[in-house]
Amino acid sequence: MTDDRHTTDTATAFGGAAGAAGASGGQGDADVATATNPGPALIRTAAALRALDRRGERAVVMTMGALHAGHAALIRAARDRVGPDGQVVVTVFVNPLQFGAGEDLDRYPRTLDADLLVAARERADAVFAPSAEEVYPGGEPQVRISAGPMGELLEGASRPGHFDGMLTVVAKLLHLTAPDLALYGEKDAQQLALIRRMARDLNFPVRIAGVPTVREPDGLALSSRNRYLSGPERGTALALSRALEAGRRAGTAAAAGTPGAPEPAPVPEPEPSTAPVADPDAVRAAARAVLDEAAERQPPLVTDYLALVDPSDFTEVPADHRGAAVLAVAARVGTTRLIDNIRLQFGATR
Repeated sequence: MTDDRHTTDTATAFGGAAGAAGASGGQGDADVATATNPGPALIRTAAALRALDRRGERAVVMTMGALHAGHAALIRAARDRVGPDGQVVVTVFVNPLQFGAGEDLDRYPRTLDADLLVAARERADAVFAPSAEEVYPGGEPQVRISAGPMGELLEGASRPGHFDGMLTVVAKLLHLTAPDLALYGEKDAQQLALIRRMARDLNFPVRIAGVPTVREPDGLALSSRNRYLSGPERGTALALSRALEAGRRAGTAAAAGTPGAPEPAPVPEPEPSTAPVADPDAVRAAARAVLDEAAERQPPLVTDYLALVDPSDFTEVPADHRGAAVLAVAARVGTTRLIDNIRLQFGATR
């Protein structure tokens, strides 16, 4: 479960106001419904979740709340996958283990009332919104899931311990919700790869599915962080999606033998390009040029990383790479940190 924010020290997260982070919003322990539009059941405890009547296939969508159109697409995809006879459970829990020193857990938006309306509109059956004490009885857990070597790269290098905390809560929520299918956004590509690896390595009886990134009309990947961008900052932030598209176009031009790359469009394709990409170095160079230009803007873009990686282990691909790859970027504009990625295919698919 990706957090779309920053935080302070996690030591305060297991009690008091922060400890109830996942369950704020003013609703009681009852179904959210109206006479004309019955909504999803609001569930606060693991016991109530276990007592939830099960029908058909169950799909789970894990969130940290502040639901936007990207989350809505995940819930909608879950409903489409299980059909009208299946069951969709949305979790809303601000996981304190995912936040590190200097990241503001208390600032993370908590909008459960609005989240319930999104879940109802997308036909979810239940929203599980537990407190930190419910998820971590007894306080901060002593036993956690380790993300391993892949968890130390890119996002893991920038945010030490983040992926251990993410996998720990995902494992717990998979046990608690017991789904047949769990859906996660492809915007958080490294997170999705780690969840898939955990499910495979630890024999979780669940199918893991990715859902393509949802973008705003100007190309910016949807995130609850976007609300913190000023107008000028948003203009600078568009360099992330433009850099990805510049890289894709440069690689496609190289595959076609075209000198140079076309002028990049503002919105990258969320799916792998149908045209084969030829040259990893051309992809990296074109994307880097866009980011370097944005570093000279006011306000400037401060790039954390730009990487072209193998989706199986998130290591950088060599210049002669053939097969699938992920072009990923992370950067800050002002105090807001953003990530984005696109998937590419080097050489013809088999």
